[in-house]
Amino acid sequence: MIFLYRYCRMLEEGSFRGRTADFVFMFLFGGLLMTIFGMFVSLVFLGQAFTIMLVYVWSRRNPNVRMNFFGLLNFQAPFLPWVLMGFSLLLGNSIIVDLLGIAVGHVYFFLEDVFPNQPGGGRWLKTPSIIKMLFDTPEEDANYNPLPEDRPGGFAWGEGRRLGG
Repeated sequence: MIFLYRYCRMLEEGSFRGRTADFVFMFLFGGLLMTIFGMFVSLVFLGQAFTIMLVYVWSRRNPNVRMNFFGLLNFQAPFLPWVLMGFSLLLGNSIIVDLLGIAVGHVYFFLEDVFPNQPGGGRWLKTPSIIKMLFDTPEEDANYNPLPEDRPGGFAWGEGRRLGG
């Protein structure tokens, strides 16, 4: 849960700042892809894979961040999902869940950040307009003139008079 909270928050405040609909679309895309891939490897609980997907996307978008694992291992952020997978392996857990999260995170990162910047590449992942309509705040209208009670300071009550003078 700590990883989910931390890396979800860092993504939302970092590369997805002001793009709530794109953030929600990443969740939906990752969840759908994980569900499909999870059926082929007989995985039912995909929470850890989803967390690893978020960690993977964050780590690829922040490649220069230095990480420290339990004070023993120093490395750059793009290696974090692999270090976590190695730690799962040391604990005797199956790494299929971690590999699924890394694979889905890589598919999203490649389609969103790598492929559009290649010669002849384009954006395949576009947030649907219904999601943008639901989650993004509408742009401010430059011609909008708020009512007096909505303006800062409320109503213009006049000059006023000093008491006792």
